[in-house]
Amino acid sequence: MNEYINLSSLNDFCFCPYSIYLHNVYESTDKELFQAAPQVRGSLSHQSIDTKQASTQKEILLSLPVYSETYHIMGKIDLYDREKGALVERKYKLGQIYRGQLYQLWGQYLCLIEMNYEVTSLAFFEISTHKTIPIALPSSQDLVEFKQFIDRFLSYDPLTPLSTSINKCRHCIYCNLCDKTDEENVYT
Repeated sequence: MNEYINLSSLNDFCFCPYSIYLHNVYESTDKELFQAAPQVRGSLSHQSIDTKQASTQKEILLSLPVYSETYHIMGKIDLYDREKGALVERKYKLGQIYRGQLYQLWGQYLCLIEMNYEVTSLAFFEISTHKTIPIALPSSQDLVEFKQFIDRFLSYDPLTPLSTSINKCRHCIYCNLCDKTDEENVYT
């Protein structure tokens, strides 16, 4: 069976592989039970993309479904400018760019390339500051790293013992629901 990874899960997997399992367990419940203020704010600020109201320009594609058979990934991109070949991932706030966020953007890029779109530039857009942060296209070495990451994701077993990070656990929205830690969530 060919399993496809949701692009939005790539960053979550880097943060904590077990959080993907918890997300799937709790996704059909009321989000107010586990979502913290940053996730609520991010969801609200993302609505204009999800409802395709962020732009009326015909060359701007919003919330476009994408997939890659090569990498077994699928999801939606935030914004692609067909005229400029620019792919933009919007985040409410970026204190720093983590590897998982890069994997998410690279995954979107690879999906678009495989779907025969021309992508000449990548960027994050920080909604809270209206700042665009250009990102280099992935190198051949980056693509090898990305493929290895996808292989780790596909072979992950949620029963595998975790090496938890107290700081990560405290900032995980599933912390208070997780059976792998006794830490308290900073958002409570």
